Amino acid sequence: MNRSLTLIAIAFALTACQGRTSAPVAEVQPASVPQTDVTPAQNLQRSIETEGFSSKGTIEAIFEVPVYSRIAEQIVSFNVELGQRVRKGEVVVRLNQEALKDRINRNKAELEKADYQFQAILMGQGYKRDNLDSAPDDLKRQARVNSGYNTAKASLEQLEHELTYCTITAPLTGAVSRIGATLYSAATPGVPLFYIVDTDHLKVCFDVLENELCKFEPGTRIMVYSVAYPAEPHEAVVTAISPVVEKNGMVHMEATLQPHPNLMPGMTAIVTKAQ
Repeated sequence: MNRSLTLIAIAFALTACQGRTSAPVAEVQPASVPQTDVTPAQNLQRSIETEGFSSKGTIEAIFEVPVYSRIAEQIVSFNVELGQRVRKGEVVVRLNQEALKDRINRNKAELEKADYQFQAILMGQGYKRDNLDSAPDDLKRQARVNSGYNTAKASLEQLEHELTYCTITAPLTGAVSRIGATLYSAATPGVPLFYIVDTDHLKVCFDVLENELCKFEPGTRIMVYSVAYPAEPHEAVVTAISPVVEKNGMVHMEATLQPHPNLMPGMTAIVTKAQ
């Protein structure tokens, strides 16, 4: 009887051990590494490393024209804002005309008075009012000088010409930049009212080391990446190379760019050699 109990206890113990060893063992999964997106700046850096050349440059406008007033008058209409597109010949500023019109009216009266004086001089020489044209040219010339007719006429023509200066038009097509005047302020000759930059004709200015000069010549193709939009490559062509090596061993270069909505003067750019 005791022997039977012992055998049953051993059988239960073996069954329990088999149950423990047959349970599945969970596999250890490797920790997943989060995938980060490659930024445009990283793409640009990889491109630079691949191409083996890079230089920091600045995008500039080929043409930037100041708009001046030729006369000192108050601004009564200022039709531009920073960044506004204007077309050549478009009216951008109007100046007050009242003072000039008053002077024109006074000069017309002075010219009329001088004309009567001119006629009086000729009639004093024996010529009839209805036949003054028969007087010799030298006599008529002297009469105009003595009567002040020539001076009054020249002054009137000058004032009438200045009246056209009250309407200022855009000298070229482009975008308004660097505004220096405001509505109702006084326009001063020689002081720019604002500037117009030609955004359709851009260039990139950059420097290269003297030992890299052999890689470039007029017509060499380069790639330009603006810092603001590093994922957008822009092709440019070298158009100018400075004939002087600066004291720091750098050579200045310029390359023309095709116009693009995301390119504007003053942008910082990275220049690489085109493949």
